[in-house]
Amino acid sequence: MSLPVGINVPQDWLSEPGQMGRVRDFAARAEALGFDSLWVTESVTNATPNLDPIAILSYLAACTSKVRLGVAVMLLTLHNPIQLAKSVASLDYLSDGRLDLGLGIGQGKEAQFGYPADKRVGRFLEMLDVMKAFWTEERANHQGERWQLTDLPMQPKPVQRPHPPIWLGGRVRAVVRRAVQHGDGFVGAGMASSEDFMAQLGWLYEELAAAGVDPAGFRISKRVYLTVSDSPQADWERARAWFQAHYGNGALADRITLVGSPALLSAELNRLINAGAKHLLLNPLFDETEQMERLAAEVVPNLGAANG
Repeated sequence: MSLPVGINVPQDWLSEPGQMGRVRDFAARAEALGFDSLWVTESVTNATPNLDPIAILSYLAACTSKVRLGVAVMLLTLHNPIQLAKSVASLDYLSDGRLDLGLGIGQGKEAQFGYPADKRVGRFLEMLDVMKAFWTEERANHQGERWQLTDLPMQPKPVQRPHPPIWLGGRVRAVVRRAVQHGDGFVGAGMASSEDFMAQLGWLYEELAAAGVDPAGFRISKRVYLTVSDSPQADWERARAWFQAHYGNGALADRITLVGSPALLSAELNRLINAGAKHLLLNPLFDETEQMERLAAEVVPNLGAANG
């Protein structure tokens, strides 16, 4: 694959016990097909199955050898930064430096977890500073509004130095600015349409210029919900049912999902690439293994440099 393309790891299978073999086989096949990365999400209190991202990525690290392992996104403000710094460093060590860490703010659920719901952005940024201190300093030191650390050791450090790539995700300009100022990349949300993402890229290039950051070294990805379909009418109905089950709003499918032939999907994905996406995170909604095979054979070869 000339353009780095990742794929979402399906977890709807996990509504029944004994399904991890299917996840293992999916991951192994994705690696064999040449996908550059496997991605999961964090969702703690949803009704649909979703394993803890550190846990499932640790499992996938043992099932694979070279494919990168990402979470997009982990809801940072629902965590303790010291414990999360340890978990992230451990996962990067277990995977021999294959982790990509996407971070976001906690979707307004902080109070459910016993954390303050106000000043979320300030807490997010301080938490990120705390984690970076543990990853980059022999002994972490940090004097902030909420955390005060003096000469605290943490070993082992992440394999990737100074730390795993940090992607910030979201849909508003403030998130784009934070990605430039505090992260290594920006990941466009699956809930953002192609047009939304292109507007975000306009903000992104303005923020990169303002910060004096070279765009060539800044990572840009987009999660895309999609289905390769020979029966679009039927698959649109399935897509609406999927969004109804996962987000309580079936109409979202019509705004943010791609359903259609390989040629149609290739053209739409190339629009994102031509606009500035350097990486794509493909997220089939159903028939995930079959979809992965078709995407690898019929869509991905048409993307980016391979498309001329």
